[in-house]
Amino acid sequence: MTAPVIPSSPTREEYAADYAAALAANGDESIFTRDDPTGLFTDWLTDARDTEPNDANAMALATVDADGLPDCRMVLLKDVDARGFTFYSNSESAKGGQLAARPAASLLFHWKTLRRQVRVRGKVEPVSPAEADAYFASRARESRIGAWASDQSRPLADRAELEAAVARETARFDGDDVPRPARWTGWRLVPESLEFWRDRPFRLHDRLRFERDGSGWTRTRLWP
Repeated sequence: MTAPVIPSSPTREEYAADYAAALAANGDESIFTRDDPTGLFTDWLTDARDTEPNDANAMALATVDADGLPDCRMVLLKDVDARGFTFYSNSESAKGGQLAARPAASLLFHWKTLRRQVRVRGKVEPVSPAEADAYFASRARESRIGAWASDQSRPLADRAELEAAVARETARFDGDDVPRPARWTGWRLVPESLEFWRDRPFRLHDRLRFERDGSGWTRTRLWP
C-alpha cells in the first residue's frame, strides 16, 4: 500500500509567492472593530461567491448521535440573517434524527481561495412550514421529485432501485405540481458564538470570536 503524500509545510519563499493574494485579502485590520458578526459573515460570503469555483455557501454541519459520537457532513446554507443560518433536508435522515434528539449543532465554512473560515455554534430550531414551503417551491422540479423518492440515510440495494423510485414519483406527479413532503423541512441554527479565521504567513493567523451577550455580542481577538 502506497503511503499518502502529505504536503510539507511551506518554505519562506513559498509563503512569499503563494500568499500574496491572501495577504491582500486578509491584511485589513478593520475586521477587529466590527460589532455585528452577521454583517461580517455576509461580507465574507459575498467575497467567496466571487472567488470560489463552486458552492461558496457549502458548510460542514456537525451533530451528535445517540451514542454521543460526532457526525459531520456537507450541506448548503440557504439563508442567513440576524436570526441565524438556515438549511434544509429530510427530517427522517440521520441528521434529522440527531437534530430532533439533540437540537444543537456547529457549522464550518471554509473558503480555500480566500484562505478564510468561519465556525458557528448554537442551538437549532425548525423553520416554519411556510418557510419550508417557500424554499421547496423554489427548487427544480427534479429535485422536488427526488425529495419524495429518496428514503434518505437508509440502505439502498443499488442505483437501479433509486432510479425506479424516481421514475415512480415522476409518473405520480405527471402534470401536477410537486408539493413539499411532510418529512422535508428546514432548520435554523441560532448562533451562540462565531469565530472568524483568516490565514496569515507562518501560521500567525488572525482569529476573531463573537459570543452572544443578551441581545448583543462580545468581541474577542484570539491568539493563533
